[in-house]
Amino acid sequence: MNIFNGLEEIVESGHPLAKETWYGLGGPADYFIKPQSIEQLQEVVKRCNENNLPIYVLGFGSNLLVADEGVKGAVIQLKTESFSQMNFDKDFVTAGAGVELGRLLFTCARKGLSGLEPLSGIPGSMGGSVRMNAGGNFGDIGAVVESVTLMDKDGKIFQKSKPELQFDYRKTNITTKFILEAKINLTSGNPDQITRNIKEIWVFKKNNQPLNTINSGCIFKNPRGLSAGALIDRTGLKGLSMGGAVVSEKHANFIIAQKGCTSKDVIRLIDLVREKVTKQFNIELELEIEIWK
Repeated sequence: MNIFNGLEEIVESGHPLAKETWYGLGGPADYFIKPQSIEQLQEVVKRCNENNLPIYVLGFGSNLLVADEGVKGAVIQLKTESFSQMNFDKDFVTAGAGVELGRLLFTCARKGLSGLEPLSGIPGSMGGSVRMNAGGNFGDIGAVVESVTLMDKDGKIFQKSKPELQFDYRKTNITTKFILEAKINLTSGNPDQITRNIKEIWVFKKNNQPLNTINSGCIFKNPRGLSAGALIDRTGLKGLSMGGAVVSEKHANFIIAQKGCTSKDVIRLIDLVREKVTKQFNIELELEIEIWK
């Protein structure tokens, strides 16, 4: 019996996850599901629960490494039109989980809404960005998020707002599986100046990060008061390779996937980098990237 009987139009079996991630690595998902509505999402979650099927939520795959063997369970991606809407009300914008950050940034800039410029050059979806409090040297998304609409594992939908909603470095206190949308509080500004700021931040990142390579952003979180990239660099690991994976010469906190690279190569290199940094500095680096095994 097909546990997703009647939902065949949104369910694909054995879907290769490599093409859904920036790394372009990893095996298939048992089920790959793209709900067209909240009602379909609730039905999918209900059937997964009834059949004890693990649920994975996929954004744009920009901060994700999938194991070569793939994942057992259902991978759900909220990327369809229903989850990719932007609604503006004065200085507020409500963006669905599937809204692409770059699209949101430039739409806000055209409307003269400032506050998201620090996210320039950061790939990904609204849902994933809120989940990990995406950001960098110039600020993070948590500074402007007013509230989020969430759905728990039982399909119950509710909202969480500040101050109950809390953001920290690369994490939030959101524990539910699904972020459906986020309401953002911006400020009015000059559209041309906002656009210039976005471009300036992007140029800064382009000059300091290996953006023209196949990577998945920063691998490790920065230890408090320190730079993970600087620690890796001081350990002499730039250019270190494992199979097709190599530590970037431009920014040591990036691992580049070269031709023939596998997820296993990246994982082995991650483990080696952590081991060497711990040995030299007695600091254990914490992963920023998410790994599905």
